[in-house]
Amino acid sequence: MNMEVISCELHDFVEVACMYGYRLKLTLKNQQIVEGKAMDIVNSPEKRECLVIDQNGDDKQHIDLTELVKMEVLTPNARFKEVVFG
Repeated sequence: MNMEVISCELHDFVEVACMYGYRLKLTLKNQQIVEGKAMDIVNSPEKRECLVIDQNGDDKQHIDLTELVKMEVLTPNARFKEVVFG
């Protein structure tokens, strides 16, 4: 089974975003834009790593990490501003 994964360095940026609860603007491979607060990284039933985004308090979306193209941090004074996946 050939599973696509992101690099450890990129994974670290996602972990930091979750740790600090950064508000993010994510661009996905299908050009969809998702905004919300980074909550956690979880495994899907298919064993894919997913970023949990809280969009408005009770609407959580799971984003497959391999679908990310760009992660922009909207939180002021964050430790980083933008990460490009690829």
